[in-house]
Amino acid sequence: MRGPEDVIKRRGISLVEHMDLLALADFNLVARHGSFGEAARVAERPKATLSRRVSELEDSLGLRLFERGSRGVKLTQEGRALYERTGALLAELADSAAAITSGSEHPRGRLRISAPALFSQIAMGKLVATFALKYPDIRLEVTTEDRPVDMVEEGYDLVIRVNPDVDESLIGRVFLRDRLVVVATPGLARPTDGSSVPAVVRGTPDRIAAWDVTGPKGKSRISITPVAHLSSLVMVRDTVRLGVGAARLPLSLVSHDIAAGRLAHWGDVDGPDIPLWALYPSRRLLSPRVSAFLDHIKEAFPLGKPEELAGFIGLDP
Repeated sequence: MRGPEDVIKRRGISLVEHMDLLALADFNLVARHGSFGEAARVAERPKATLSRRVSELEDSLGLRLFERGSRGVKLTQEGRALYERTGALLAELADSAAAITSGSEHPRGRLRISAPALFSQIAMGKLVATFALKYPDIRLEVTTEDRPVDMVEEGYDLVIRVNPDVDESLIGRVFLRDRLVVVATPGLARPTDGSSVPAVVRGTPDRIAAWDVTGPKGKSRISITPVAHLSSLVMVRDTVRLGVGAARLPLSLVSHDIAAGRLAHWGDVDGPDIPLWALYPSRRLLSPRVSAFLDHIKEAFPLGKPEELAGFIGLDP
């Protein structure tokens, strides 16, 4: 059975010979905003004109691209396949035209990024500032969220995520690795008789009763009794600094405290490192804006080590 992308491929001659690029741009505009009315408002163009041009595109392709309803429009399977295949290409054409008319290949335009909460809190501000100074013609829009996002549907150019699930529609690179360590204030004694230690943990209560760690003396197990459950790792760190209990925290977040003697390092949590990925749509043409931001991240973290992140955010003593 052939899917919607097969239909698009099968009609490749029609796409090349008969497609009106302006009509295709209008189709992408409506698909991105979810309604003819909203697309018309953003583009400051008549709604009837957009509707007519999309209808002409559907007629030329012999495909229904939208299901129209009283509450707006919804992409058909064929419409979604066309949107996913042409959105980045149209953006690249617009970038190339802007570069040619300005006589420069300097990246310009809007760059939308989604980044996780912790990385945004401690690093994105400085990354955005240094990037904006380097590329003043790029308009950055950064959203902080930990949930999975649909890059095409939600219009993101780049997504930063911690250890993301595999997505065949995206490609990317690991630009930073972190690891979890167990820390506590020097005044909190590490138990040696099998008793538990008060612990500050992230998230909702769970059944974890001990942490397996590796330290200078080898592997050991630390029994814990959670005394606080917090939703933010920054809150966990701040609470542990005041001596409430021990905690598992990213090394990048506490390396400065360990070096300054404010926190004691009880060991590294057993398990793999925590990779931080930069993800973008798996297409041949990569936006100059995305390429520039990827290069900027590489310059900030050339080795991808947690100590580099701590140094970047200015927390090392």
